[in-house]
Amino acid sequence: MSLSKILVALRKPWQLALVAALMLAVTSILCAQWQRGAGTGFGRGRVPDRGDYPTWEFPQSFKHDVFTFVRIQYDSYGRRGFGEHWRNDYPDCDWNFSFRLHELTSLAVDPDGKVLRLTDPELFDHPFIYMSNVQNMDLSDAEIEALRNYLLKGGFLMADDFWAPAAWRHVRSVMQRIFPDRSPRELTLDHEIFHIVYDLKQLPQVPSIHAWRRGDKFEYWHGDPEGDEDPHFYGMFDDRGRLMALLCHNNDIGDGWEREGEEKEYFQQYSEKWSYPLGINIVTYAMTH
Repeated sequence: MSLSKILVALRKPWQLALVAALMLAVTSILCAQWQRGAGTGFGRGRVPDRGDYPTWEFPQSFKHDVFTFVRIQYDSYGRRGFGEHWRNDYPDCDWNFSFRLHELTSLAVDPDGKVLRLTDPELFDHPFIYMSNVQNMDLSDAEIEALRNYLLKGGFLMADDFWAPAAWRHVRSVMQRIFPDRSPRELTLDHEIFHIVYDLKQLPQVPSIHAWRRGDKFEYWHGDPEGDEDPHFYGMFDDRGRLMALLCHNNDIGDGWEREGEEKEYFQQYSEKWSYPLGINIVTYAMTH
């Protein structure tokens, strides 16, 4: 769906109220879906089989007007996963979250999602993009310019799964390349994005299932926390005060989507309680601002 059509279509207050109303009564549904095995969340030792995940068809009349979860492919450096950091939690994360949006909201949703480079002209057809494991992202000048243009023209970026202060310093430096005249601002719990559909009572922190199994809420293998293990949400804002990018530091929101079917306790503690409510809030904000 084109970015301009979405933004024009969903800015009327009554439409926002309708979307919110359709999204609210979902907690019990999520729990029931886990018991039926929706979303298998296989570990990294096995390549996910698309046939193990829910899929659906949407009316052909909507084929150009569906919400598509767009993951950004980018270059990266570093010892772990050289050049492939963008694939973190892919594709289970994307498929599961797309399914929940389809199941629990009024949106017409593409079941398969899409992977794009920032320089792909198709980027501007989508109001929401997702980047994961961004602590070592390496963007070219052309990608920097494309992302700047995309955000200023109404697009929304969610950057997820980067831990420890060193990672934040790198992400902040990339943001400064994109917007030399703007600085990231840390969001507090009173920001609209934490309440637009689900009224979150605290800032979420979602560890990977691997950290959780160790009894940790912090992913220590990413680096020294330097005394700060709290979740942080940083925002980049346009001149009208619209949040253009949400940077989820000390968080792995996507693992709550990817791993929802592996262990019921993890699902209930993180997927159901934090990852899906926050994700639905973010998409609703992106579609209505």
